[in-house]
Amino acid sequence: MTETKNQTASCLKLKTSFSIFLRHTGLFIWMLLMLQLEAQAQAELLQPDTAAKQAAVVYPPDSLGRRNPRGTVEGFIKAAAREQYKIAANYLNLDTKLKDSPDSVKVAKALQVLLDKGNIYPYSWISDNGTGQQDDNLGPNQDRIGAATINGESFDLILESITDTTGGPIWLFSSQTIQRVPIDTAVVQNTTMVEQVSPGFLEETEWGGVPVAHWLAMVLIVVLSYILAGLIIRFLVYIIPLVWHRARTEATAGIIQSFVLPIRLYLAVWLFVVASRAAGISIIVRQRLTDLTLIVGVVAFLLLLWQLLDFITRLVEKRMLHHGNQSGVSALLFLRRAAKVALVIFGSIIILDTFGWDVTTWLTALGIGGIAIALGTQKTVENFVGSVTLIADHPVRVGDFCLAGGVLGTVEQIGMRTTKIRTLGRTVVSIPNGELSSLKIENFAPRDKFLFNPTLGLRYETTPEQLRYLLVELRAILFAHPKIDSGPRIRFTGFAPDSLKLEVWSYIKTISNDEFLEVQEDLYLRFMEVVEASGTGFAFPSQTIYFAKDTGVSEEKTKDAESRVRAWREAGDLQIPNFSPEKIMELKDTIKYPAEGTSMEPK
Repeated sequence: MTETKNQTASCLKLKTSFSIFLRHTGLFIWMLLMLQLEAQAQAELLQPDTAAKQAAVVYPPDSLGRRNPRGTVEGFIKAAAREQYKIAANYLNLDTKLKDSPDSVKVAKALQVLLDKGNIYPYSWISDNGTGQQDDNLGPNQDRIGAATINGESFDLILESITDTTGGPIWLFSSQTIQRVPIDTAVVQNTTMVEQVSPGFLEETEWGGVPVAHWLAMVLIVVLSYILAGLIIRFLVYIIPLVWHRARTEATAGIIQSFVLPIRLYLAVWLFVVASRAAGISIIVRQRLTDLTLIVGVVAFLLLLWQLLDFITRLVEKRMLHHGNQSGVSALLFLRRAAKVALVIFGSIIILDTFGWDVTTWLTALGIGGIAIALGTQKTVENFVGSVTLIADHPVRVGDFCLAGGVLGTVEQIGMRTTKIRTLGRTVVSIPNGELSSLKIENFAPRDKFLFNPTLGLRYETTPEQLRYLLVELRAILFAHPKIDSGPRIRFTGFAPDSLKLEVWSYIKTISNDEFLEVQEDLYLRFMEVVEASGTGFAFPSQTIYFAKDTGVSEEKTKDAESRVRAWREAGDLQIPNFSPEKIMELKDTIKYPAEGTSMEPK
């Protein structure tokens, strides 16, 4: 008992400490934010020259957009799409002689043909910073943008930065890359699959600087890739349960089904990229769709998380409903909605970043706004954490009768913010979950039996023999009653100012309060009959004044009780201080309950 009380006290201290921690977390975060802002301000004051220099480095825009690697790649592909190869040559780092010669156009054309067979990174992967990528293990003025193949030999496509007359960076296809490009396009150009199967008029008609056949081929490749990916996934879904028996269970089958659509999208994208390169689709067309392939990949990943989240939470929800945990279901639904909103926000940020939007400022604003919201909704967060604690610890459930912080009643609802208790007066009390989780809660619902612990006060005129008679007869009632749990006891515990005390300690075998009251009533009536039969009576909680007309206690019944005790003693059958096991077995369940003549008597 002491150990249980210590554990309960420890749990209450832990919950209280956790609640105090929640109340002060917001203030702590706010202090850290203020210290960080102050440190940044001091750093700016201590280094004004550096900040001024960084702010002063602003270069005039380049007419061809070559201030960063992404602008160079986009500019070259746009010029090639318009067949403006003279302009496209300006994106190449050519030596002086080659730059001013007609061969510069040939080099630009040859580079386009080479790129048709190669692979350029999606635009979102190419740096739009004037300094380029700083963590690519290349020189400070070089960036890798893809790869190409000539005669079975693969090499990297490199951009390098030079300085113009204003001192600003100009990014060009590097001289080492240009040296790998054969001016004779026949070396790298051959008849592609698209050209072999396309009618002549589709090759002659161009749209966006590319034959219409390439656009139609891309649409066809997209459709075929998705269909082929679907067939492959269906085959795998069919064959997996045949070779892995665990895949037939509900949980494993649901998880496998969650992977079907995302894996199909990933596989379709992979087939599309491989097939478009193998078919010889122009880099102009492929590069326009690279960002879309990235977006499809992001959507597939988020869709996988979405479906896994949906399946797992629904599986847990079903089990909670089976066990009647309605409060847990409410929390689970809230967490599922919150996780889905987070997935949508996360995916939107990635997609916007893929399209070239600067989301850094947005994320900073969201971070500061999140801290402000956390400070403003500190109590709401505390109540939510309190509800999670209630659901995890299960001190009470919906339908439980409990005593919480002086409120006695039945729990009707455990929400995200408050718990509603229906009192005995039929009113509803709402207690914030943050407060409820730190209160001492007495839950009556798990009780498996009721304590029957009255103290009987007898008159001081009661003789020791009468007390012995009462101890025997009252114990006999408890041992004989079918609703009394094993091991009851009745003891003469002392002298009160106005009575002799007999303490009863036993448990009534029922979980219903109404039935407990019925059994208690029956026991009290039987106790009254035994006390009356003993010749004594219950003491009054006040001083008794006797007059001559008062007959006092019954001498006849007193002698009868004393004679019975004397007979027990002579026969060696006085069941004091304890009943013998044989006597207990003889008395067990001999009382007819409910009593004869009552409406509850079995027919």
